Amino acid sequence: QVQLVESGGGLVQPGGSLTLSCAVSGVTMDYYAVGWFRQAPGKEREAVSCISDTDSSTTYIDSVKGRFTISRDNAKNTVYLQMNNLGPDDTAVYYCAAMVILWSDVCPRMIVGGPRMNGLDHWGKGTLVTVSS
Repeated sequence: QVQLVESGGGLVQPGGSLTLSCAVSGVTMDYYAVGWFRQAPGKEREAVSCISDTDSSTTYIDSVKGRFTISRDNAKNTVYLQMNNLGPDDTAVYYCAAMVILWSDVCPRMIVGGPRMNGLDHWGKGTLVTVSS
């Protein structure tokens, strides 16, 4: 069975950095796109970033562009989200999710479609990021 496990969350001061990891098992990773999502207290879950397969195509929402970097290491079956210059608005539970790559533009579709996108069948349980002084 497919499993995704997030790690790396914690408490960080404003302006600080944190790197999240998503360990994926049970699939051949180069056939899957992996996205990062987050849910802040009292808010809906939103897409943050997505990375596709061998060409490493990446997509970000505007609020994290220039601050967050998504990457993947298929040999380690892991996707990362490096987060820099964090602010209180970044406080959320961060989730990773995976889906089979069916289109070349799977990541823009995932960002637009959001967490309810059909085909996002595999989710981790989340890791909490708290940005506070």
